Amino acid sequence: MATVTMPALAPNTANPTDVRRPPPPPILTWRAFPLVLVPVGALVGALLVNQFVFLDYVHVISGATWTGIDLFMGLVIGPVLGRMAGPARADFVQRLVPTMLFLMPTLASVAITAGIYLAIMDGVFNLHYLAIQLAGIFVLILAGQGFGIFLPNEVRIVLELRKDRPNIAKIGRLGLLNARLAGVQAVFQVALIFVMANLAAGLVNL
Repeated sequence: MATVTMPALAPNTANPTDVRRPPPPPILTWRAFPLVLVPVGALVGALLVNQFVFLDYVHVISGATWTGIDLFMGLVIGPVLGRMAGPARADFVQRLVPTMLFLMPTLASVAITAGIYLAIMDGVFNLHYLAIQLAGIFVLILAGQGFGIFLPNEVRIVLELRKDRPNIAKIGRLGLLNARLAGVQAVFQVALIFVMANLAAGLVNL
């Protein structure tokens, strides 16, 4: 009886964990352009025509959007991220960052700039007024948090995503920190809205 010899199977030496990582989402996409150009274009247009109502509209829309996003990030996204596992949190953050990286600094800059010009046009930009002093303090705090903490963290996340082996824990930790920071910013923004409401009512010293 003939013996049939089966060819020996080559051992599987591939590392099951050696899986090609999908490329990270691009930083700059076509969606980023309207996020920057529309608010900035509206601000420039309002300043060129020198119309108070137009500038007030730009200020209110940009400020309300900025505050609304911060409230949503702090009250909704932050707690959700805190309950997510590390890899899932990092995946969510890497999809969120490209939009936030351009949108939030633009909204903050437009809202603050429009507010200063409105105060000048309305004749209430006087550093001796308590309302202007408080508004200035809140704006400095918001700008310091946004451009000193929030934006650098976004850049750190983007740079980490460009690496061949990104630190997933670091990405998730920075994303969670920014979400919680957005909630803190929302508190100062609500306080700033209170001051602005008093300014609009002519109560310059509250």
